[in-house]
This record gives sequence, structure tokens and C-alpha cells, in this order.
Amino acid sequence: MRCRIHLKGYLDPSWQEWLGGLIILQQASGTTLLTGTLPDQAALHGVLVTLRRLNLSLLSLQTDEASQGEESLFFLGENKKKERK
Repeated sequence: MRCRIHLKGYLDPSWQEWLGGLIILQQASGTTLLTGTLPDQAALHGVLVTLRRLNLSLLSLQTDEASQGEESLFFLGENKKKERK
């Protein structure tokens, strides 16, 4: 499962190992973006529990089970699927 977690404030990159290997990107807006792949929902829950214990504010959470061809777009923040009628 690919995921993107947007947090209020900065999170030090040294926490990467504790967050399932998610990449920690500090944004110019004063926020942190965690992005990467987790094996399942249980791993995601573990990451969210860790973030709560660190008293961090969750701004947004996105998960995606898209096909492998869409993976690079997802990590670049361009996973905007058009609705088809």
C-alpha cells in the first residue's frame, strides 16, 4: 500500500526507521510529508500510533493501491484521477 501522510510541523529525518521506512520530506510551508510503501493496514496503523505518541498533528492521509505504472505519479503528488462517467 502506497501512502502519503501530511503533518503539521517538522519531523526530524532520524525517525524514518521508526515510521516503517517512509521517506520524511520537510516542506517549505512548515509541514512534513511522509511518503512511501507500507505492507498493509496494520503497518499504517502502527505508523499513525507512533505519530500520535509524538503528539504530531495529522493534516491529511492518502493511500493508494494503484497499478505499478501509476506509482511514480503518486509519489510526486500528481495522482489525480479523472472521474469517468
